Amino acid sequence: MKLSILSYPLSLTLLCSTPLISCSSGLINTTSVTAELSQMSSLKLPEVEPKYRNQWTEELEQSYQKRALEIINFYAGIKSYGSAYGENEKRSYPRAMLDFLAGNEEKAIAFLQREDPQAEDHQQTDGIDYYYCFTLKGQIRKYFLYGKFLDSDYKQRMFEGAKKWTQEDPLTRPHPVYGLGDGSGRDWDISRRGRWVDGRNTDNLRAMRETSVYLMAEETGNEKTRLIYKEKIQRYVWALYHIGMGEWDSEVYHGHTFAPYLNLYDFAKDPEVKLLAKAALDWMSIAAGIKYYRGGWGGPVKRDYGGGNVAMRASAARTFWLYFGDTPLPNNRPETDSLFLVTSSYRPPLAAVALAHKNFNKPVEILSSKPLYENWKPGNFDEPGYWETQFFGHSYQMGSLVAKFADGDVAPFKLMAYNSQRGVDYFVANTGKRLVNPGKNSGDQIGQYRNLLIWLRPPSQANFNFQIPQNALEEIEDNIWFFKLEKTWLAIHPINLKQYQEVNSNKKGYEQEKFLTAERNKENFYGFALEVGEKETHGSYEQFKNNIKTKSQLNVEKLTQGIVNYQGSNQQTLKLIYNPLNLLPMIMRNGDLHQWSENFALYNSPTTDKSPIFLGYKQGKLQVQAGGYEFETEVSKERKVVTSP
Repeated sequence: MKLSILSYPLSLTLLCSTPLISCSSGLINTTSVTAELSQMSSLKLPEVEPKYRNQWTEELEQSYQKRALEIINFYAGIKSYGSAYGENEKRSYPRAMLDFLAGNEEKAIAFLQREDPQAEDHQQTDGIDYYYCFTLKGQIRKYFLYGKFLDSDYKQRMFEGAKKWTQEDPLTRPHPVYGLGDGSGRDWDISRRGRWVDGRNTDNLRAMRETSVYLMAEETGNEKTRLIYKEKIQRYVWALYHIGMGEWDSEVYHGHTFAPYLNLYDFAKDPEVKLLAKAALDWMSIAAGIKYYRGGWGGPVKRDYGGGNVAMRASAARTFWLYFGDTPLPNNRPETDSLFLVTSSYRPPLAAVALAHKNFNKPVEILSSKPLYENWKPGNFDEPGYWETQFFGHSYQMGSLVAKFADGDVAPFKLMAYNSQRGVDYFVANTGKRLVNPGKNSGDQIGQYRNLLIWLRPPSQANFNFQIPQNALEEIEDNIWFFKLEKTWLAIHPINLKQYQEVNSNKKGYEQEKFLTAERNKENFYGFALEVGEKETHGSYEQFKNNIKTKSQLNVEKLTQGIVNYQGSNQQTLKLIYNPLNLLPMIMRNGDLHQWSENFALYNSPTTDKSPIFLGYKQGKLQVQAGGYEFETEVSKERKVVTSP
């Protein structure tokens, strides 16, 4: 395997008629990769100095280029890019820019420089839409990367508009028509919040706003505003490395935060800011590598909409597929955010790719903490808001979450298991009335120790709901529910639950899934204990069943007190003591009390060398060891990036 810092292209060479990828160790002929394209673009990628680039292999670059071509082909010749009204450019601009790469340059540029439908609301910026956050990330790439193809008058108008826009901080400046907003209209209407820029405050929207204002302030020489936004970016990257991301691991929004930081990485001139951008991208790539598995996006997940529990359906999985691949499934719905990845010089650390490919010593458990959502607000960065447990077996990864409070948009548990045809199978559980829609619901308390898990609720009317593959073998023996997946085996011990029933579902994309529901049996605590096995732990499925039936023990003698003991077939034990004061349970793992207050680390692998990943709470030093690669980056308390030699 050849390694080179310059082994990925400085120009979009996959789109040349006789493409050659320039690298320090030689030339890779990729003509066969691009034979499908009859028209090619000569767009030049942003040039980034070697000191800002991660090492990359020729093999990875070739497979990356093939996937990039698939994305371009998907959007090539698209009949309509869509609307430019409001924030719709979040889809239409990337579609046009991808179609440009396929050779339809005239059509794409005509759309990109078309007069904005709300130009009257943007007169203060010469009719250019610098308001909507989702529009901003596309405007930045349009101006800096596609700018030489724009009419000179239009590009100059973009410059002059940006100069006016960043003359003062647009976030504190009343809009000439809507002032500071009147709270009316839809969440994204200008009338709701006013100002010169969209003031919504999710991680992804903040990233779009802050990187865009910074870049345009830097471009137009508005130094005061540039420094204000440099400080905002410093704080955000510091937070990633010290307390984590408020919108952590979102199956919908992780790529939306990643894309604007690609803009910052590609176009920032200040060396400190470029390094901050790289540090942010490296952190987000590594976080993605933990949750990505063969085209799936595992849980737990913040801001989960319930649509990503099938391989290649989560938005984040379809975005990071470009970097990670490693799935037998095609990407039939490539994300428009892919445009930013395809046209960027950034590549993730090789250790991040190894994490995504699960190329590290297994089995292993990774304990993580996650911050409260708006982690910049006073008090929200004093201690973690959530604690996550992830276990990586040889054929699956299983994750669960605890917190002191209920949270409706958090997916508290998911298991992804290897499937040779589908990439991964999902086993998902949740409580409530709507199948396995996400939500850490009030009353739920979960304890996990490696491949063992206990989930308990106090008396209520909520059912337990499960999602399993349609073709999974289902068996019930000795009142234990067994599910046989391709390489992974599940044993569920119901706790005060009636026999599960199948529920009909017409959920799009879930035709190969089965949904089950189980009601509480009688007035008492209820839930289940789960044990997961595979060939490496039990040899065969039949032996797994026999070991579960003869060696595992479920003790519910103190169920009325909310106490459940489970001894797994491997003799490891897990005990959950329900906490009536808040939703943070007391957990005993092999007889040892699991102290939440001693597990603040953002990532902690309890191995001798802390592999594959470690990042201490408010310590700022991220260390990854995976696939024979080591990666280290530190962001100091002074918010400076310190990279490993």
